[in-house]
Amino acid sequence: MAPGKVSWSRGSVDTESGGDLLTAGSGGSDGPVGSPGSIRAGIDRLVRLYRTPNGRKLVRYSMVSVISASVSFATLFVVFGILHLWSQVPSVIFANTVASVPSYLLNRQWTWGKTGRSHLFKEVIPFWTASLIGMALAILAAAWARQFTTEHSLHHVLATVIVLGANCGAFGVLWLVKFMIFNRLFRTGDAGEIALADSSR
Repeated sequence: MAPGKVSWSRGSVDTESGGDLLTAGSGGSDGPVGSPGSIRAGIDRLVRLYRTPNGRKLVRYSMVSVISASVSFATLFVVFGILHLWSQVPSVIFANTVASVPSYLLNRQWTWGKTGRSHLFKEVIPFWTASLIGMALAILAAAWARQFTTEHSLHHVLATVIVLGANCGAFGVLWLVKFMIFNRLFRTGDAGEIALADSSR
């Protein structure tokens, strides 16, 4: 499999040629969904996933995504929902710009274990290019939210809920694509890079 390609199957997810993201759980049924057996099996799969280099990156990337999304939503809620500083589109631009800062720092240093100064052309510019693409999608979603709320003369509270939902949808669409991009940008070259970074701390 070519580097960066993602393959979804019953028991595997691969973002690099190693194919080690999720090899657990390819056996038989663990019982009905929601049963104690299926829950334990799911936890076991997550543990085994986290113990692989790529799996640990994916889990940490997911946690950073939750943090950056929370920053974006909180900022958007304050500037648009409470303070009424701007309309939907500029509020979304500002919120996503603010959230991009912790996303870059945490992903580079914690998820991929890179240290030292950032490389302008190999890391900073590609990261912000990917972020701007995501922001463009968020702007389109915000523009739709503005048009929808205006056409239906919705209350500001409901308009806030809609713009938050539109921003969340735009964020989710590019989630996996950005992981593959960051996996190339911040790669340190060793399959055990995360474990080595952890052991040095």
